[in-house]
Amino acid sequence: MTIEEARDIAEDYREKNNPTEEETFLFTEAMNYLIEEEKNPEDMTYLGGVYYGMKQYDLALKYYEMAATMDYEPVYECLGYIWYYGRTGEIDYKKAFEYFSKIADKGNIVAKYKIADMYKNGYYVEKNQKKYEEIIEELYDLMKDYDPYDDMNVYFPFPEVWTRYARILKDRGKLKEATELYLQAKSILAERICLNAFFGNLNIMMGLIDDLYDIIEFDNENFDLYDIYYLLKTPHKIRFRYENKEYSIESVMEGKECAINFNGKWFRDRREFFGKATIREERITDIYDELFGFEVIE
Repeated sequence: MTIEEARDIAEDYREKNNPTEEETFLFTEAMNYLIEEEKNPEDMTYLGGVYYGMKQYDLALKYYEMAATMDYEPVYECLGYIWYYGRTGEIDYKKAFEYFSKIADKGNIVAKYKIADMYKNGYYVEKNQKKYEEIIEELYDLMKDYDPYDDMNVYFPFPEVWTRYARILKDRGKLKEATELYLQAKSILAERICLNAFFGNLNIMMGLIDDLYDIIEFDNENFDLYDIYYLLKTPHKIRFRYENKEYSIESVMEGKECAINFNGKWFRDRREFFGKATIREERITDIYDELFGFEVIE
């Protein structure tokens, strides 16, 4: 393998939404070759991110720490997440706070809202709701200068900041403003998920939908794919169309959550459904804007 061949493999892999095991193996081999030959911390961080998305957190940590030894600033956000959520089996809020702090003062918005979360929850620092709200409001005002509908900004953290600010507005009784922010965040996040069905993006969407329908009434006559996060919390039958065929989804209570039957397969909960459900080997999240005619079957 040459460096040029390895780069081609890596670039091809970036374009795949649902790679096979063989494609993933070839990609990791190519990336390890590039890291060995060029020792580029950006490559280390990218490979760590792929392992993170596959929930192979020990390998993610290995490559993140490799990049950190070269003082590669973007990787500090990744390491903050590793320790904040205890991805390798141990939560360490002190390490998380320290990693986020390394880049928060340099303008990293993700690090700033995660530090805000730590003040809200009292993780490592003393709980301080006022400071949490001040940071989120500051970020919300800052982001007004960016266009959320510019394709270049699809990964900019609008949904993360907007949903946090919407919850603040909700608690203040400003339900109309909160609803508008939730709906904007939902639209932007759906576009992002179409490009990258990373489980973190799907978790944000699930929480967003739960919060949204806590303050507005669900409209059975007008809803889309992501709105069924709400319906799948309880037993329902839903149908929709894709191209010239009708499909149905059924949620059935199993213990404390609903299992979901779709397209001949069972999914243990709505997280697994949105993460793995496919039509003709395409993830439903990749084709969400081509699905239509959603309705609840009485």
